[in-house]
Amino acid sequence: MSTDRTTLSFHVNGDPQAVAIPIHRTLLEVLRDELALTGAKKGCNTGTCGACNVLVDDVMIRSCLRLAVSVAECKVTTVEGLARNGMASAVQQAFLDAGAIQCGFCMTGMIVSASALLAQNPAPTRDEIRIAISGNLCRCSGYVKVVDAIELAASRFRQGNAAEAAAMEIRI
Repeated sequence: MSTDRTTLSFHVNGDPQAVAIPIHRTLLEVLRDELALTGAKKGCNTGTCGACNVLVDDVMIRSCLRLAVSVAECKVTTVEGLARNGMASAVQQAFLDAGAIQCGFCMTGMIVSASALLAQNPAPTRDEIRIAISGNLCRCSGYVKVVDAIELAASRFRQGNAAEAAAMEIRI
């Protein structure tokens, strides 16, 4: 194997993966091109828009800025990995129920951001929610329904709905 390629071993959405990649590939490129996980989007490709957000060892990152080799042996969770057994996570469902989904391009990044926030703070204020999603750019929404969706997910989680609490208990 030439020195500009390596085999990357890591866990993606709970499954072990090993892929032979050029060392200069970003995590976003590997997820989309090698593993066919297209939830993380290539928007700005400069870390500005948040469409590529994923969780690495439970910390939200911009996958377009991260070299894939840097996540060797890590746990990566994409928006696809938030769902379980074909069921939307509590955050995903709240986005649907609140009518927060617009064109859908940025929403996967928003959902990952919201999931990371709620894992850290299950009772955020509206201002804390706004700060948490401030790195996610959306051209379709005024963000009101997105904030409402995150509040709805937080409320459901705090109320202790067993199915939703299990879904929130993540996977992040």
